[in-house]
Amino acid sequence: MRHTLVRRIQRILRAISFAALLGIFAIVARIFGYAPEWPAALIPQGAAAPRIALISGHAGFDSGAVCTAADGTVTLTEAETVARITDLAAQRMRRTGAEVLLLDEYDPRLDGLQADILLSLHADSCILASGYKAAYYERSQIPSIGDRILGCIDRHYAAATGLAHDPDTVTVDMTAYHAFRKIDQHTPAAILELGFLGGDQELLTQRPEVAARGVAASVLCFLEEEPAGESPQTTEGQ
Repeated sequence: MRHTLVRRIQRILRAISFAALLGIFAIVARIFGYAPEWPAALIPQGAAAPRIALISGHAGFDSGAVCTAADGTVTLTEAETVARITDLAAQRMRRTGAEVLLLDEYDPRLDGLQADILLSLHADSCILASGYKAAYYERSQIPSIGDRILGCIDRHYAAATGLAHDPDTVTVDMTAYHAFRKIDQHTPAAILELGFLGGDQELLTQRPEVAARGVAASVLCFLEEEPAGESPQTTEGQ
């Protein structure tokens, strides 16, 4: 009887110690930034999974911006750099239960595309400049929703990467981006230049998971913060 009681006490103590260790690990992980930004269950039980579309800039079309060495050797291309970040961002989103559609630059599935959000990812030129920028369609039927996407990017992509916002270099190629004219007019959409291949090369190529985390956090922000009663359909005509 006494030995049985001792064994029971030992098992209880081991269980308590194990639970305490798990608690300590969780605290340490959060302090050092290892806690996931996305919750394990973004999708409420029974709710439809959000449909997220990501365009990997220049994929299936061309190389985009090309960086070369002094001897003319190609050292870096926009398409390859962006493809890695797009894939990592998609993986993060899918772990939440979201449906993520990866698209080429001129993917035929863009025609009439309906999604909860479309985000096209690109990288800027090889000059020694730094910063990100984003835009939505200049003729958008839903400008207030476009503003919310950009607001989430300004908060979360900037925070994750440490890059400065560079709005002065937004071009007509961004505000009149071809995909904006192909998708359903009520699909929220934006284009994001992740940084410069020149000045931000270390981040984009050596720490692509950081940029991907910023992209994922920006999309999550938009999906979570939709004001009550607002939807692409209810904002038509703005």
